[in-house]
Amino acid sequence: MDDDILTTLKILIIGESGVGKSSLLLRFTEDNFDPEQTLTIGVDFKTKRLTIDGNTVKLAIWDTAGQERFRTLTPSYYRDAQGAILVFDVSSYATFSKLETWLNELETYSTKSNIIKMIVGNKIDVEKREVSREEAMKFARRHQMLYIEASAKTKDGVNSAFEELVHKIIQTPGLWDSYAGDNIHIGNKDHTPQSGCAGYCSLV
Repeated sequence: MDDDILTTLKILIIGESGVGKSSLLLRFTEDNFDPEQTLTIGVDFKTKRLTIDGNTVKLAIWDTAGQERFRTLTPSYYRDAQGAILVFDVSSYATFSKLETWLNELETYSTKSNIIKMIVGNKIDVEKREVSREEAMKFARRHQMLYIEASAKTKDGVNSAFEELVHKIIQTPGLWDSYAGDNIHIGNKDHTPQSGCAGYCSLV
C-alpha cells in the first residue's frame, strides 16, 4: 500500500565508469558494500522509501553506466527526473574533470529546468586523493549545486547525500506533484545533515 506516500521521485546517478555509482546505490538501498561490484551494463534501477520532515517519499533511483558505449542508452532515462547525483572519485582527477561533460549532458536531456543537482565526491576512505574538498566545493558553487563527500565502503555521507537531495526537491515548488492534499507543509528550518555528512555545501 502506498497510501502514506507523499510522492514518487525519480533520481539519477551519473558519472564516469568506476567512480562507485552502483556501490553508493547498493549502500543506500540495502546497506551493503560489495568490493567486487561489477560494472553496470546499461541501466540499473532500485527503489527505496525515505522519510523527510515527517513526509514519506518513494525514490526511484536510476544508476546509469559510465562507459561510452552505453551512453546512447541513457538519454531517455533523464526524462522527468527531479534530482541527479553526479559522482566522481576523489582519488582520480580524471573523473572530476569529466563532471563538466556529465553536467552538460544532464542539462541537454533533462526535461525539468529546475532539477536539483548534487555532486558526490566518493571514495574518501582512500589514503591518497587527487581532488581537494576545496576545489570540488568551488566547482559546486560555480554551478549552484549541492556537494557532499562520501564513502560507499564506510557508509560515511551516503545517507546524507540522498536525504539532502530529496529535502531540496520537496522544497522546490513545481518540481514534484503532491497527491496528499493542501494540508501538507514541507520544509523544516531545523533540518540539518546527519553527522555522517563529510563536506556539505548548500546552494549559493
